[in-house]
Order: sequence, then C-alpha cells, then structure tokens
Amino acid sequence: MKKNIIYFILIIIICIIAFVPGVKDFLRDQFFPVAAIEKAVHISDEDYDIELKGINAPNTNLKNFKNKPVFLNFWGTWCPPCRKEWPTIQKLYDTRNGNVDFVLIAMNDQEEAVKKFLKDNNYTVPVYIAQSPISENLLPKAFPTTFLLDKTGRILIKEDAYRDWNTESVHQFIDNIVK
Repeated sequence: MKKNIIYFILIIIICIIAFVPGVKDFLRDQFFPVAAIEKAVHISDEDYDIELKGINAPNTNLKNFKNKPVFLNFWGTWCPPCRKEWPTIQKLYDTRNGNVDFVLIAMNDQEEAVKKFLKDNNYTVPVYIAQSPISENLLPKAFPTTFLLDKTGRILIKEDAYRDWNTESVHQFIDNIVK
C-alpha cells in the first residue's frame, strides 16, 4: 500500500513538472544554471560574418561583436512566442546592456513591420535584419532561438523556445561570464 502511494505521488510530481507552465524552467534555472557551459561549442570567424541592417541601431556586421559577450536572438514579429518573450528581453537589456552586447535579428520579416512593432511597444533593444547568409551553426531551426556567447565565441546557452530572460539566474549567469 505504501509503495502505491509513493508511485502515485511521483506520478503527480512528474505531471506537474511536465504540464504546469514555468515549473520546468524554474527547476532548470534553480538546479542547472550553468550546465550548458560544460557542453559549450565555439562559433567560428565565418559564423560571425553576417552583414546586419540596423532597424533602430546603425548598420554593422556581427563580427564587430566578436571578443565581447553577446546576447544573440533570432525572432520575428509573426512569431507569438517571440512576441511573448520580448518584454523579458527588454528588461534584461535595461539592466545588463553595459555587460553584454544585444543583437536581435528579425527573420522573415518586413522592415516596416519590425519598426512598427518596436515603436508600438517602446522597445529599445538593438534590432537588425540580416543582409547576408547566416551560417548553419547559427541559423535557427525554431523561433525564437537565443544564443548567449562569451567573448571567445563559446555558446554558453542556446535556447530554441520561449524563455523568461529576466530571471535572477540569467542575471547572475551574465554577471559571471563578464568577469
């Protein structure tokens, strides 16, 4: 009888983790905030070579951000999860802009739609549209896709889904990589 109760409780816990929004992310942030570092991959100089047309920032090339920590996000105005995570990215940008360079690349989007989205929501995070091909190592397979790169080009975090970027664990993570 006690064995059945334990199994029942374990099943309930697993269901809560699997089906209650945010629980899995919360637990991951609490117990594995730097687990991604151990499996980090570096991106090459060729991967950095992407011409970027600035929407609310000057035109540049991603290689100008080499040797700096970078928050690199691929998104689209047409993408509901992308739109959902924008407020958290803006809050992270407001507090960590001096520590990390932010590069958000709008994908499959029209420049006017991006400008309208930024203006309507008062977003100030630098947004670009790629003007040259993106390497397979960075090209997103899902949206949004976010990379947190250290100054050596090592991918510390790759998230290919919505995430709340304004959490204490993300702030601490960024503070630790800039040291």
